[in-house]
Amino acid sequence: MTLRIYNTLSRALEEFSPLEAGHVRMYVCGMTIYDLCHIGHARMMMAFDVVQRWLKASGWRVTYVRNITDIDDKIIRRALERGITIRALTDEMTVAMHADTAALGIEPPTLEPRATDYIPQMLSMIGTLERKGLAYRARSGDVNYAVRKFPGYGKLSGKSLDELRAGERVAVSDDKQDPLDFVLWKSAKPEEPPEAQWDSPYGPGRPGWHIECSAMSCATLGETFDIHGGGADLQFPHHENEIAQSEGATGKPPARFWVHNGFVRVDNEKMSKSLGNFFTIREVLQRYDAETVRFFLVRTHYRSALNYSDAHLADARQALKRLYTALSLVAPNALAQPTAPAQIDWSNPWAARFKAAMDEDFGTPEAVAVLFELASEVNRTRSAALAGLLRALGGCLGLLQGDPEAFLRAGAGLDEAAIAAQIAARAAAKKAKNFAEADRIRAELLAQGIALKDSPTGTTWEAVR
Repeated sequence: MTLRIYNTLSRALEEFSPLEAGHVRMYVCGMTIYDLCHIGHARMMMAFDVVQRWLKASGWRVTYVRNITDIDDKIIRRALERGITIRALTDEMTVAMHADTAALGIEPPTLEPRATDYIPQMLSMIGTLERKGLAYRARSGDVNYAVRKFPGYGKLSGKSLDELRAGERVAVSDDKQDPLDFVLWKSAKPEEPPEAQWDSPYGPGRPGWHIECSAMSCATLGETFDIHGGGADLQFPHHENEIAQSEGATGKPPARFWVHNGFVRVDNEKMSKSLGNFFTIREVLQRYDAETVRFFLVRTHYRSALNYSDAHLADARQALKRLYTALSLVAPNALAQPTAPAQIDWSNPWAARFKAAMDEDFGTPEAVAVLFELASEVNRTRSAALAGLLRALGGCLGLLQGDPEAFLRAGAGLDEAAIAAQIAARAAAKKAKNFAEADRIRAELLAQGIALKDSPTGTTWEAVR
């Protein structure tokens, strides 16, 4: 089956094959790093982590670029508020982002360009746009893009120019020829620190938000690449403006597929820092283990809205425990070496169904359903081969690679020695036919969040809360 991806540009599922045989080039708009990442940011990075994992599992080499925006109005303001340099702030937040993504098992991109390292490329592209009559110098010293001079503007959002509204991050300037025009180069302001200014043919200043990604994607992946991704909120104006800039400068479409993930919502509102209804990744990881958070993010289709709540995370934890319980039923050495995706026999019926789900626009809900059905079969058969396959397929989503017993025991209120002593006391009570005492010990442990599981080989336990 051929991989099909929903292309926002065409509003349809399209068969995917890379421009260069065997090699996929993907650019995803990354973080503006002035604060800690929240769970909405994690959702975006997780969505494209799964995308790149599946592309690799499908046999392609992937060059995955996810940028860092390290110059921006909010970054400048936060650095001034804290009394530190812009670089100190962005370095601190980059380290924090990397720690958070590593905790969630999000693999690092192949390249992670910082916007401030690509100022020359941005100025070169702005110069090209000016020569082509697509950019003009305003009285303020800014350089703006003349939207109405680019015939294809609006094709990503699917709206006419008259339907669109200016979407720039700052208020519309009086010296724009059209309200929809957006800034390519911002002239320096007296209150801004010297480190927020670069020399240019237009005077000292800094790049606009949109030109950054056009320049970085072109410099790292070429004038046209395979996939451009990001959150649904970037479709307009950011990605619309990227198309105008890149295609205006090169005459070529920047990307063949435009892919957007859905929002995380809290009480039916988009999670965002501007609304103040966000939870940082670190806050969430203080309450839930990282794999549960990952599973919560992965099991919903990347284009669907995802509702954040404690109840949903608790449900994700219980669901993940069902999968790990199946893995715990086979001998540990059968799972010692997880099968790499490249070694999976995709003709196996379970694997084939998993692949069919993922090949239909990265259909993780259907793929996860296959994992649960396979887990039920492992429960029934105790087959080490099927347990190994369950783990390997889970690995395609970054799941089920931990020790099953350790996962099932995580969160216990008692230490392992205390639990082992209680299990031994219960075994002694059963041997003495004191079943009331044995039942009391079981009930007492359960009240403390420890569930006992009896089997012919002995008694094991897992945490249930």
